[in-house]
Amino acid sequence: MANIKSQEKRIHRSERERVENRRRTSTVKTYFRRLEAAVQAGDKGAIESEHRALVSMIDKAAEHGALHRNNAARKKSRAARIRAAAGP
Repeated sequence: MANIKSQEKRIHRSERERVENRRRTSTVKTYFRRLEAAVQAGDKGAIESEHRALVSMIDKAAEHGALHRNNAARKKSRAARIRAAAGP
């Protein structure tokens, strides 16, 4: 354990940031599952709204540093492919 005050503060801050990043990445995964469930159900309105919400969550996670921008771009591309697989 750190015996320097500033290092103790840094450890606590790092833990808070790690938890926040985990929350954001976990939420993105949840939104992916929701999009896939909407595609399985075939509900066009739900597919569009879930896709829009997913892309928004991915952008927010990348903006806050929880996801690298290239990782975010790859996830958005994957989401677009899932949406397109639902048909026109």
